Amino acid sequence: MKKIGFIGVGIMGKSMVRNLMKAGYEVSIYTRTKAKVEDVIGDGALWRGSVAECAKGQDVVITIVGYPKDVEEVYFGENGILANADAGSYIIDMTTTSPKLAVRISEEASRAGLHAMDAPVTGGDGGAKAGTLTILVGGDRADFDSCMPVFQAMGKNINYMGKAGNGQHTKMSNQIAIAGTLAGACEAFVYARNVGLDLDSCFQSISTGAAGSAQMNNVVSKALKDDFNPGFFLKHFIKDMSIAEEEAEGVDIKLDILEQVLSMCRKLEEEGMGDLGTQSLIKHYKW
Repeated sequence: MKKIGFIGVGIMGKSMVRNLMKAGYEVSIYTRTKAKVEDVIGDGALWRGSVAECAKGQDVVITIVGYPKDVEEVYFGENGILANADAGSYIIDMTTTSPKLAVRISEEASRAGLHAMDAPVTGGDGGAKAGTLTILVGGDRADFDSCMPVFQAMGKNINYMGKAGNGQHTKMSNQIAIAGTLAGACEAFVYARNVGLDLDSCFQSISTGAAGSAQMNNVVSKALKDDFNPGFFLKHFIKDMSIAEEEAEGVDIKLDILEQVLSMCRKLEEEGMGDLGTQSLIKHYKW
Protein backbone atom coordinates (compact mmCIF):
# COMPACT_ATOMS: atom_id res chain seq x y z
CA MET A 1 0.00 0.00 0.00
CA LYS A 2 1.51 3.27 -1.12
CA LYS A 3 -1.30 5.58 -2.21
CA ILE A 4 -3.91 7.01 0.14
CA GLY A 5 -6.90 9.22 -0.55
CA PHE A 6 -7.89 11.35 2.47
CA ILE A 7 -11.26 13.10 2.55
CA GLY A 8 -12.03 15.66 5.26
CA VAL A 9 -8.92 17.60 6.24
CA GLY A 10 -9.90 19.54 9.36
CA ILE A 11 -8.18 20.23 12.69
CA MET A 12 -7.22 16.59 13.22
CA GLY A 13 -7.14 15.55 9.58
CA LYS A 14 -4.29 17.91 8.71
CA SER A 15 -1.99 16.31 11.24
CA MET A 16 -3.07 12.82 10.24
CA VAL A 17 -2.27 13.59 6.59
CA ARG A 18 1.13 14.97 7.54
CA ASN A 19 1.94 11.87 9.58
CA LEU A 20 0.94 9.61 6.71
CA MET A 21 3.23 11.53 4.38
CA LYS A 22 6.07 11.32 6.92
CA ALA A 23 5.57 7.55 6.89
CA GLY A 24 6.19 7.53 3.14
CA TYR A 25 2.66 7.42 1.73
CA GLU A 26 1.56 9.44 -1.28
CA VAL A 27 -1.54 11.23 0.01
CA SER A 28 -4.24 12.79 -2.14
CA ILE A 29 -6.70 15.04 -0.32
CA TYR A 30 -10.14 16.53 -0.81
CA THR A 31 -12.09 18.89 1.38
CA ARG A 32 -14.89 21.30 0.61
CA THR A 33 -12.74 24.45 0.76
CA LYS A 34 -9.35 24.19 -0.90
CA ALA A 35 -8.14 27.45 0.63
CA LYS A 36 -8.25 25.89 4.09
CA VAL A 37 -5.73 23.18 3.14
CA GLU A 38 -3.19 25.16 1.13
CA ASP A 39 -0.70 24.58 3.97
CA VAL A 40 -1.05 20.81 3.68
CA ILE A 41 -0.77 21.00 -0.10
CA GLY A 42 2.41 23.00 0.44
CA ASP A 43 3.69 20.14 2.58
CA GLY A 44 3.26 17.71 -0.30
CA ALA A 45 -0.35 16.51 -0.30
CA LEU A 46 -1.93 16.18 -3.76
CA TRP A 47 -5.16 18.12 -4.24
CA ARG A 48 -8.12 16.39 -5.91
CA GLY A 49 -11.17 18.31 -7.01
CA SER A 50 -13.88 15.92 -5.82
CA VAL A 51 -14.61 12.92 -3.63
CA ALA A 52 -14.69 10.72 -6.72
CA GLU A 53 -11.28 11.89 -7.92
CA CYS A 54 -9.80 11.40 -4.46
CA ALA A 55 -11.15 7.85 -4.22
CA LYS A 56 -9.99 6.63 -7.63
CA GLY A 57 -6.64 4.91 -8.00
CA GLN A 58 -5.94 4.64 -4.26
CA ASP A 59 -4.90 1.64 -2.22
CA VAL A 60 -6.65 3.10 0.83
CA VAL A 61 -9.32 5.78 1.17
CA ILE A 62 -9.69 7.44 4.58
CA THR A 63 -12.52 9.75 5.65
CA ILE A 64 -12.87 11.92 8.73
CA VAL A 65 -15.73 14.36 8.25
CA GLY A 66 -18.20 16.03 10.59
CA TYR A 67 -21.59 14.39 10.95
CA PRO A 68 -23.39 11.22 9.83
CA LYS A 69 -25.01 13.18 6.99
CA ASP A 70 -21.53 14.12 5.77
CA VAL A 71 -20.46 10.47 5.89
CA GLU A 72 -23.48 9.50 3.80
CA GLU A 73 -22.70 12.26 1.31
CA VAL A 74 -19.11 11.14 0.70
CA TYR A 75 -19.81 7.40 0.56
CA PHE A 76 -23.05 7.02 -1.39
CA GLY A 77 -24.28 8.06 -4.82
CA GLU A 78 -22.62 8.11 -8.21
CA ASN A 79 -19.97 10.58 -7.06
CA GLY A 80 -19.29 8.83 -3.75
CA ILE A 81 -16.48 6.61 -2.57
CA LEU A 82 -18.34 3.31 -2.98
CA ALA A 83 -19.02 4.00 -6.64
CA ASN A 84 -15.53 5.26 -7.46
CA ALA A 85 -12.93 3.45 -5.35
CA ASP A 86 -10.96 0.75 -7.15
CA ALA A 87 -12.08 -2.82 -6.49
CA GLY A 88 -9.98 -4.39 -3.76
CA SER A 89 -9.10 -1.10 -2.09
CA TYR A 90 -9.56 -0.45 1.63
CA ILE A 91 -11.93 2.25 2.81
CA ILE A 92 -11.65 3.46 6.38
CA ASP A 93 -14.14 5.85 7.98
CA MET A 94 -12.46 7.53 10.96
CA THR A 95 -15.38 9.87 11.63
CA THR A 96 -17.27 9.33 14.88
CA THR A 97 -20.64 8.37 13.47
CA SER A 98 -23.56 5.97 13.80
CA PRO A 99 -22.74 2.27 14.28
CA LYS A 100 -25.72 1.49 12.06
CA LEU A 101 -24.26 3.63 9.29
CA ALA A 102 -20.91 1.84 9.67
CA VAL A 103 -22.66 -1.51 9.14
CA ARG A 104 -24.46 -0.18 6.06
CA ILE A 105 -21.19 1.07 4.54
CA SER A 106 -19.55 -2.28 5.26
CA GLU A 107 -22.34 -4.25 3.60
CA GLU A 108 -22.43 -2.07 0.48
CA ALA A 109 -18.65 -1.99 0.26
CA SER A 110 -18.52 -5.77 0.32
CA ARG A 111 -20.96 -5.95 -2.58
CA ALA A 112 -18.71 -3.54 -4.50
CA GLY A 113 -15.58 -5.61 -3.87
CA LEU A 114 -14.16 -3.16 -1.32
CA HIS A 115 -12.83 -3.70 2.20
CA ALA A 116 -14.52 -1.33 4.67
CA MET A 117 -13.67 -0.56 8.29
CA ASP A 118 -15.02 1.89 10.86
CA ALA A 119 -12.10 3.33 12.81
CA PRO A 120 -13.00 6.34 14.98
CA VAL A 121 -10.21 7.90 17.00
CA THR A 122 -9.61 9.47 20.39
CA GLY A 123 -6.79 11.74 21.47
CA GLY A 124 -7.86 15.11 20.05
CA ASP A 125 -5.71 17.49 18.07
CA GLY A 126 -2.73 16.85 20.34
CA GLY A 127 -2.79 13.13 19.66
CA ALA A 128 -3.24 13.75 15.94
CA LYS A 129 -0.18 16.01 15.84
CA ALA A 130 1.96 13.61 17.88
CA GLY A 131 0.78 10.53 15.96
CA THR A 132 -0.42 8.95 19.20
CA LEU A 133 -4.13 8.61 18.53
CA THR A 134 -6.12 5.72 19.92
CA ILE A 135 -7.80 4.01 16.97
CA LEU A 136 -10.85 1.77 17.46
CA VAL A 137 -11.46 -0.52 14.51
CA GLY A 138 -14.50 -2.52 13.47
CA GLY A 139 -14.57 -4.80 10.42
CA ASP A 140 -12.87 -7.92 9.12
CA ARG A 141 -9.80 -8.98 11.09
CA ALA A 142 -7.76 -9.68 7.96
CA ASP A 143 -8.50 -6.16 6.68
CA PHE A 144 -7.42 -4.71 10.03
CA ASP A 145 -4.14 -6.62 9.89
CA SER A 146 -3.49 -5.52 6.31
CA CYS A 147 -3.96 -1.85 7.21
CA MET A 148 -1.95 -1.92 10.44
CA PRO A 149 1.00 0.05 8.94
CA VAL A 150 -1.44 2.79 7.90
CA PHE A 151 -2.95 2.94 11.38
CA GLN A 152 0.51 2.96 12.95
CA ALA A 153 1.41 6.08 10.98
CA MET A 154 -1.37 7.94 12.82
CA GLY A 155 -1.72 6.27 16.22
CA LYS A 156 -0.13 4.22 18.98
CA ASN A 157 -3.01 2.48 20.77
CA ILE A 158 -4.62 0.57 17.90
CA ASN A 159 -7.37 -1.86 18.81
CA TYR A 160 -9.40 -4.37 16.83
CA MET A 161 -12.90 -4.32 18.33
CA GLY A 162 -14.67 -6.94 16.22
CA LYS A 163 -17.34 -6.79 13.54
CA ALA A 164 -18.42 -3.75 11.53
CA GLY A 165 -19.89 -1.07 13.78
CA ASN A 166 -17.97 -2.15 16.86
CA GLY A 167 -15.36 0.57 16.41
CA GLN A 168 -18.18 3.11 16.62
CA HIS A 169 -19.79 1.37 19.61
CA THR A 170 -16.45 1.52 21.43
CA LYS A 171 -16.16 5.23 20.63
CA MET A 172 -19.64 5.73 22.08
CA SER A 173 -18.47 4.08 25.31
CA ASN A 174 -15.54 6.49 25.32
CA GLN A 175 -17.74 9.55 24.83
CA ILE A 176 -20.17 8.41 27.53
CA ALA A 177 -17.26 8.18 29.98
CA ILE A 178 -15.95 11.60 28.92
CA ALA A 179 -19.31 13.25 29.50
CA GLY A 180 -19.33 12.49 33.22
CA THR A 181 -15.60 13.10 33.71
CA LEU A 182 -15.70 16.45 31.92
CA ALA A 183 -18.72 17.65 33.89
CA GLY A 184 -17.18 16.52 37.18
CA ALA A 185 -13.93 18.38 36.48
CA CYS A 186 -15.84 21.53 35.53
CA GLU A 187 -17.90 21.38 38.71
CA ALA A 188 -14.79 20.91 40.85
CA PHE A 189 -13.28 24.18 39.72
CA VAL A 190 -16.55 26.10 39.75
CA TYR A 191 -16.77 25.07 43.40
CA ALA A 192 -13.12 26.00 44.04
CA ARG A 193 -13.55 29.42 42.49
CA ASN A 194 -16.71 30.25 44.40
CA VAL A 195 -15.31 29.30 47.80
CA GLY A 196 -12.27 31.48 47.19
CA LEU A 197 -9.51 28.96 46.45
CA ASP A 198 -6.52 29.85 44.31
CA LEU A 199 -7.31 27.91 41.14
CA ASP A 200 -3.70 27.21 40.15
CA SER A 201 -2.92 25.82 43.61
CA CYS A 202 -6.12 23.78 43.62
CA PHE A 203 -5.32 22.39 40.18
CA GLN A 204 -1.79 21.40 41.19
CA SER A 205 -3.15 19.78 44.33
CA ILE A 206 -5.88 17.60 42.86
CA SER A 207 -4.91 16.96 39.23
CA THR A 208 -2.17 14.46 40.11
CA GLY A 209 -4.22 12.43 42.59
CA ALA A 210 -7.30 10.26 42.42
CA ALA A 211 -9.34 13.09 40.87
CA GLY A 212 -6.92 13.56 38.00
CA SER A 213 -8.03 12.73 34.47
CA ALA A 214 -7.29 13.56 30.85
CA GLN A 215 -10.35 15.79 30.86
CA MET A 216 -9.07 17.75 33.85
CA ASN A 217 -5.44 17.92 32.77
CA ASN A 218 -5.85 18.50 29.04
CA VAL A 219 -9.26 20.13 28.64
CA VAL A 220 -10.61 21.88 31.75
CA SER A 221 -7.11 23.24 32.44
CA LYS A 222 -7.60 25.43 29.36
CA ALA A 223 -10.79 26.92 30.76
CA LEU A 224 -8.88 27.97 33.89
CA LYS A 225 -6.75 30.13 31.57
CA ASP A 226 -9.82 31.46 29.74
CA ASP A 227 -8.78 29.47 26.67
CA PHE A 228 -11.87 28.13 24.93
CA ASN A 229 -10.30 27.40 21.56
CA PRO A 230 -11.34 23.98 20.26
CA GLY A 231 -9.16 20.95 20.49
CA PHE A 232 -12.52 19.24 20.00
CA PHE A 233 -15.60 21.26 19.07
CA LEU A 234 -18.49 21.34 21.53
CA LYS A 235 -20.88 20.89 18.59
CA HIS A 236 -19.12 17.64 17.62
CA PHE A 237 -19.29 16.37 21.19
CA ILE A 238 -23.02 17.06 21.11
CA LYS A 239 -23.23 15.01 17.91
CA ASP A 240 -21.37 12.13 19.55
CA MET A 241 -23.49 12.17 22.71
CA SER A 242 -26.66 12.31 20.63
CA ILE A 243 -25.61 9.17 18.75
CA ALA A 244 -24.78 7.44 22.06
CA GLU A 245 -28.17 8.39 23.49
CA GLU A 246 -29.93 6.98 20.41
CA GLU A 247 -27.95 3.74 20.55
CA ALA A 248 -28.68 3.37 24.28
CA GLU A 249 -32.39 3.78 23.64
CA GLY A 250 -32.11 1.06 21.00
CA VAL A 251 -30.96 -1.45 23.63
CA ASP A 252 -33.41 -0.12 26.24
CA ILE A 253 -30.96 1.48 28.67
CA LYS A 254 -31.08 4.95 30.19
CA LEU A 255 -27.86 6.91 30.65
CA ASP A 256 -28.74 9.55 33.22
CA ILE A 257 -25.41 11.39 33.36
CA LEU A 258 -24.98 11.44 29.58
CA GLU A 259 -28.48 12.83 29.15
CA GLN A 260 -27.84 15.60 31.68
CA VAL A 261 -24.52 16.63 30.15
CA LEU A 262 -26.02 16.52 26.66
CA SER A 263 -28.83 18.82 27.78
CA MET A 264 -26.30 21.26 29.26
CA CYS A 265 -24.22 21.28 26.10
CA ARG A 266 -27.23 21.77 23.85
CA LYS A 267 -28.17 24.89 25.81
CA LEU A 268 -24.66 26.26 25.36
CA GLU A 269 -24.88 25.58 21.62
CA GLU A 270 -28.17 27.46 21.52
CA GLU A 271 -26.31 30.37 23.12
CA GLY A 272 -23.80 30.35 20.26
CA MET A 273 -20.96 28.34 21.80
CA GLY A 274 -20.96 25.31 19.50
CA ASP A 275 -17.68 26.28 17.85
CA LEU A 276 -15.85 26.54 21.19
CA GLY A 277 -13.94 23.64 22.72
CA THR A 278 -15.59 21.13 25.04
CA GLN A 279 -14.04 22.96 28.02
CA SER A 280 -16.75 25.56 27.44
CA LEU A 281 -19.07 23.24 29.38
CA ILE A 282 -17.78 25.17 32.40
CA LYS A 283 -19.75 28.18 31.10
CA HIS A 284 -22.94 26.32 31.98
CA TYR A 285 -22.16 27.30 35.56
CA LYS A 286 -21.91 31.01 34.64
CA TRP A 287 -18.13 30.86 34.88
